[in-house]
This record gives sequence, structure tokens and C-alpha cells, in this order.
Amino acid sequence: MMVQRSFAGKLDPDDVVRSVKTSARLNIDSEIFRQSFDHEPFGFTHNLSSLDLFSYDSLLGLAESFHGSPRDYFIAGSALSPGTQFYSVPNGGMRPREALENLDRVRCRVLLKRPEDHNARFRDLLETLFQQVVDLWGGLGNERVERLESAILISSCSTTTPVHFDPEIGFFSQIEGEKFYHVYPPACSSEAELERFYIRGRVDIGSVDIKGLDPAREHVFTLGPGRGLHQPQNAPHWVQTGRSRSVSYTFVFQTDASYTRGRTRAFNYCLRRFGLSPSRLGEHAGLDAAKASAMRAAAPIQFTGRVYNKARRVLAGRRLSRS
Repeated sequence: MMVQRSFAGKLDPDDVVRSVKTSARLNIDSEIFRQSFDHEPFGFTHNLSSLDLFSYDSLLGLAESFHGSPRDYFIAGSALSPGTQFYSVPNGGMRPREALENLDRVRCRVLLKRPEDHNARFRDLLETLFQQVVDLWGGLGNERVERLESAILISSCSTTTPVHFDPEIGFFSQIEGEKFYHVYPPACSSEAELERFYIRGRVDIGSVDIKGLDPAREHVFTLGPGRGLHQPQNAPHWVQTGRSRSVSYTFVFQTDASYTRGRTRAFNYCLRRFGLSPSRLGEHAGLDAAKASAMRAAAPIQFTGRVYNKARRVLAGRRLSRS
């Protein structure tokens, strides 16, 4: 059911934190969550559109605080098509507030990363919503959260974000305007694409060949204020905005288990470079753990550039009963 968009009035400063904690809510069906979490995309409703955190004036002030933090924002134009290479789209050239003030004149997409580092109320919002997900999950069990952060996406009308995948588990909420979100289950990503991504060993977006995606498995979400979706880790997706300005909020996280899966795929990449045919992730749990452990020893921080040669020597000296 579509949740009607509304805007809260100004809050008493003494009630700000309490208001976010008590009012912010993702409405997710527990059975759908249990069946689909981190495997299949699914939709939900929320009430984030009512928070004054996302008013235009609030976003302008937030954008101003990003000017001295170039690593915390990304501004790009609209892609010509969903299959456009992600970083071939022109980007940069404006600061965040300038971009927001010119959304009607210049078609662009503004990504404000980690607003919780710039405004304590967004930190509280992030922690509040993540706790709701953990509760649905039944707790973290033996997993440990290694990375938790949010982002705000503000786009002109009629813009296209090209196809890619992200290495995090995500929950995406539409705040203002309309957005058409095309997303595929993570199983639609090829192991070769995933291995090429994880060998780089850094947080970024992953390249996807849209021609290789199965249209029968595509989920298309028409998002307006009050609607959202769950995006599993490594799920390919591309996005279009509607006829007006779009504002969205998303939060993502990674656990030690997801990092371990990435290291296993990085190890498999090396095996292919040696001319071997490694077993697919998940086929042999013990072997996957050994691969991840070997990769962690080879490249404990980042697996790029000069580190590859060191890792290659370490891996060449390892013997496994099967690849």
C-alpha cells in the first residue's frame, strides 16, 4: 500500500534525537524477510518521508557541510542508457550544494555519502533502522558488522543510473519523487564478474554486462514516497527517475562473513589466472574458508597493484586437495 507523503513541522531541539528514534520505521513483512533476505529483492513501506531531515532546506544545509570532504560525495550526469559503462558518464564539476540548486537546469545525480559523519541526527537514523533489520534477522548470530553506512541520493528528473552491483547488503527508501528501480537477484551476476571485482579489494561499484542478465529474473519496483526495497549483496541494478526531482535514502552494511566470501572469490580469480577451474563459492564450505584465510594472509588490507605479486607467491606455495 502506498504511504501518503507528509512533512513534519520544525522539532524542538530537545526532542530531535528522541523523535528520530521513535518515529523512523521500515515496515517489512517478517515472513518475506525470512524467505528472501540477501537472496531476492523485495519491497516494503516506510515513514521516512515525514522526517524533516529530508526537507529541501535541510538537504541544502547538509550538502554545504560536504564541500570540504570530496571523498564523501559523487556528482555525475545521466547515463545515455542502462548499459552505459558506469564511470564513462561525465562526473564532477560542481560542489554538492551548487548541484542541488541547479537540478532543474543541469540533469545530474548527487550522491552524499555517510551523512551520519556530518550530522548526528543521520547517525541516529542509521542506528535506529539498522536495529530494526537486526531484530528481523533474529540477531547477528556469529557474524560481526565490519561496515555500516548510509547515503542520500538526489537526482534531477529523467536521469538514468547505469547498471552495476554493490558489495553491500542494502535497504533503499524513496523519500520524494518517483524512481523506477530495476534489480536482479545476486545469482544473476556471473562468478567471473564477481571475482574480477573482489580481486581489487576495495569498496566500489562492480561492472556488469547488461546483455548477460536474465530478463525473466528482473524485478521492477515503481518507488514513490513511502516505498522502498531490499537489495541483496552483489545484486545487479539500474535506476531511472520520473518527471520530478528525486530524493532517496539508503543504508548498507557488510559483515565479516561477506568479507570472507569476497576473499574466497579473489582466491578463485588467482586460480583461474593459473589456468585452474576453481569450485564455485558455496560448494565446499571448508575449502572456501581455507581460500579466504590464504587470501587474508596474502593481502590483509588491499588486493591491488604490487600486492598481487606478493599474493601470487603466497598462493603458489599453498596446496589444496581440490581447487
